[in-house]
Amino acid sequence: MKRFLWVGVFLALACLTSAGAEPVRVHMLSGSAEYRSEESLLGWAERLEELYGVQSSFSLGTDKVAAVAGLEGLEKADVLVFFCRRWELEGEQAQCIVDWCEAGKPVLAIRTASHAFQFYQEFDSKVLGGSYSGHGPAEEGIRIQIVEANASDPILYGLEGWTRPGKLYRNPELAADVEALLRASSPTEEAPVAWKRVNGTQRVFYSSLGVPADFRDERFLGMLERALFWVAGR
Repeated sequence: MKRFLWVGVFLALACLTSAGAEPVRVHMLSGSAEYRSEESLLGWAERLEELYGVQSSFSLGTDKVAAVAGLEGLEKADVLVFFCRRWELEGEQAQCIVDWCEAGKPVLAIRTASHAFQFYQEFDSKVLGGSYSGHGPAEEGIRIQIVEANASDPILYGLEGWTRPGKLYRNPELAADVEALLRASSPTEEAPVAWKRVNGTQRVFYSSLGVPADFRDERFLGMLERALFWVAGR
């Protein structure tokens, strides 16, 4: 039955694209070496195009870069995906990212996006609604659980809890308008690991999951794809 639920989701989203709607255009910021963000995002983009006709462009860098190529892709993008760490952009390159966020455009953010920029450190609290304060140790048996109050949210469609290894990102205080979707518990602590937010007119989704193994997990990918279409207003 679960398999047919997933197939139904894919077909429904594919129909949106094939029924004459313009394809969703995504620009992805990659710069998180520890989590192999470039490999993960390039692979995800291929899947998005194959399943839904989503068009992707990229700015590919690494941690703490001072300049990246491809930011002109923001001009035609519907959604900006953030998976970078402590970028140190300056001038027009920094400003175009700040302008995107301040204009209330759609944001989908993954893992190290909570500390994506040195030039825009308020991105975490002001845009994502988080409060990143480091991470816990690497642990086995981290349990991912649906937040019952929001279990009917379409982003969680068909999902059940699962267990994975990793490091929990700590976000002790979320903005009042954040809707927590997933929580995780390890042998030593608990933390929210996925949420959405309507910040004025801006739709935001963030997940602190996103290690390479997550991008091979249908549960994570399905959630991320439903979140992408949600932030895009599709």
